[in-house]
Amino acid sequence: MKLPASPELGDLRVFCMVARKSSFSGAAEALSASVAYVSKRVGVLETSLGTRLLHRSTRRVAMTAAGERVFAWAEKILDDVDQLVEDVSSTRRMPRGTLRVSSSFGFGRQFVAPALADLQDQYPQLNVRLDLFDRVVDVAGEGFDLDVRIGDEIAGHLIAKRLATNYRVLCAAPAYLEAHGVPQRIADLESHACLAIKERDHPFGVWRLNAGGETVGVKVTGPLSTNHGEAAVQWALAGRGIVLRSIWDVQPLLDEGKLQRVLPDVTQPANVWAVFPERLAQSAKVKVCVDFLAETFARAGIGGAQAKVRTPPGAPARTSRSRTRTGT
Repeated sequence: MKLPASPELGDLRVFCMVARKSSFSGAAEALSASVAYVSKRVGVLETSLGTRLLHRSTRRVAMTAAGERVFAWAEKILDDVDQLVEDVSSTRRMPRGTLRVSSSFGFGRQFVAPALADLQDQYPQLNVRLDLFDRVVDVAGEGFDLDVRIGDEIAGHLIAKRLATNYRVLCAAPAYLEAHGVPQRIADLESHACLAIKERDHPFGVWRLNAGGETVGVKVTGPLSTNHGEAAVQWALAGRGIVLRSIWDVQPLLDEGKLQRVLPDVTQPANVWAVFPERLAQSAKVKVCVDFLAETFARAGIGGAQAKVRTPPGAPARTSRSRTRTGT
């Protein structure tokens, strides 16, 4: 009995690039191949599968219904194969396949998204998917390769590399402070209109602040609250209350005098971390992404890239400064 021919992995890879670029010429450029070669390999794949995968026109290429199904399967197959190669290889290879990244709304939109676009330009065989959330992501359980998060509370079974130092500060518009007074101690915040934000790393409506090396929790209230930092900053600028935001976000407004620090000796640690499962510790695409983000954030003036890496208990240390983290 003659078995039907199975599609070649190389042909699947070529097809996926055509599908992503919606163009044979774009795929050929990304693969450093000729348009004729790309067209031929897609034709071979269609023949082996016995179905048409692409609608071809003079301007663009679109997938057929069968092509969309093949694309979904091919991405998974190629991703698994790439992971297999990385797991058994002692050398780092060119990153390829799909890199699934998650982050928060504000930081993800402002910094992570443009950085990932630049990363994909440098590595055209890398397909990047970014999802933004207002909650802590279960990286492995939800199928992500990497989570870029702000805050130092990281589960002990995950590996985390600090991408940049960061902290949050209290600030308000001069008009608000003139009308309602300037808080002199943390407890005074309870009697002020505080603009609570649903951060991924802290309970809603509770600010855990660092004062003189001690952590103090304060329950804050106010008529306005949100899950989006930009909205809270706009309210603060309008004189509606006190906001707790990352220094990278509000420093320009502080420099311009539009906002003023409140309790300037009080901060909240909020470092930027790249968090990923232990099984991806040797992944070429994860390593490239982490290093690229650290360099990009440093150039953008977000703290500084750090060599500090946290590893799960029992895992080999990756740097001389590695240590375990058992928080949640």
